[in-house]
Amino acid sequence: MLQCIFLLSDSGEVMLEKQLTGHRVDRSICDWFWEQTVSQADSSSKLPPIIASPTHYIFQIVREGITFLACTQVEMPPLMGIEGVADVLSDYLGGLNEDVIKDNFVIVYELLDEMIDNGFPLTTEPNILREMIAPPNIVSKMLGVVTGNSSNVSNTLPGATGSCVPWRSTDPKHASNEVYVDLLEEMDAVVNRDGILVKCEIYGEVEVNSHLSGLPDLTLSFANPSILNDVRFHPCVRFRPWESNNILSFVPPDGQFKLMSYRVKKLKSTPVYVKPQLTSNAGTGRLSVLVGIRNDPGKTIDSITVQFQLPPCILSANLSSNHGTVSILANKICSWSIGRIPKDKAPSLSGTLTLETGMDSLHVFPTFQVGFRIMGVALSGLQIDKLDIKNLPSRPYKGFRALTQSGQYEVRS
Repeated sequence: MLQCIFLLSDSGEVMLEKQLTGHRVDRSICDWFWEQTVSQADSSSKLPPIIASPTHYIFQIVREGITFLACTQVEMPPLMGIEGVADVLSDYLGGLNEDVIKDNFVIVYELLDEMIDNGFPLTTEPNILREMIAPPNIVSKMLGVVTGNSSNVSNTLPGATGSCVPWRSTDPKHASNEVYVDLLEEMDAVVNRDGILVKCEIYGEVEVNSHLSGLPDLTLSFANPSILNDVRFHPCVRFRPWESNNILSFVPPDGQFKLMSYRVKKLKSTPVYVKPQLTSNAGTGRLSVLVGIRNDPGKTIDSITVQFQLPPCILSANLSSNHGTVSILANKICSWSIGRIPKDKAPSLSGTLTLETGMDSLHVFPTFQVGFRIMGVALSGLQIDKLDIKNLPSRPYKGFRALTQSGQYEVRS
């Protein structure tokens, strides 16, 4: 079971503390964690999601600059981690940052009270939580100031809490029945110094936005489900149909939710290539980067960016490109915004680097972070076969979309 939850700002300040059991965890564990974070800041390695401190096991996740910490001293199931807490708070508050958390302390504490009971998950479905605790808005804040009542907790328990489908509100009604299914994918890839693709895989999510009356029963099937690995489902999914026929059978929550997540491993290529070349001699260096389309997905590739950190030994850099804009920040991070690749030329960046006095050549080489976005295609190759809906009096509207964007796409030089 979880013993406590801490929320830390991007400077390490403890913004919120929630003790979940009778065993109190001292805040000094946050200081210990932050020292580990600072010590890793200059290295390429990242802190693992689970860290063993001298007194506790720490679960950590970072969302939009806010660090969520949860502590325990015993073995516990991995699904009891804090990722669900971070997802609910981000969805409830419309994003996360230090000001949003401090402006909504009361709501955050109320949500934690309902979501976790004595260290164990209790009510985690966002649709039910919305009926129990009203999301923040200007009207409720003004009423709180006037009346002095800052609580958003409803006086009545949602009817769905006693239902066999607790994730769905009781008998919702909509003027028009419609359901939308989105395939959202992120590509993680690593290309070594020789231009060889070392790793390429997809992390994907199936998101559903359902506005269906009554108690509909949905069946979603894929044309090629065998490519999926590490699948994880929303509680509404019946596991037996998936286990026997790879079919998703479920009664959906009302509104938007994540139906499942998956991975597709060992892909053979990336849609965009980045070819860096870096040479140095006699205290100066020369950098050139070429970007182009390797495999045309049939849809427009846009929002292409290349970002890299200049080594500390470089005093200054004079870089320019034949397409897009180049900017060098004060912390020596170079960002090249390309957008779409033109048809008549390949975007290239080039320029000179000035090394520290006494250094003839570079010994540390940057890693290039590549970003892109492709609307209307899932690069994993996953395809939706059909979506059947039962228990509806009228024919609903169905919509399908796909989006692939870069995740951790690294090119080493």
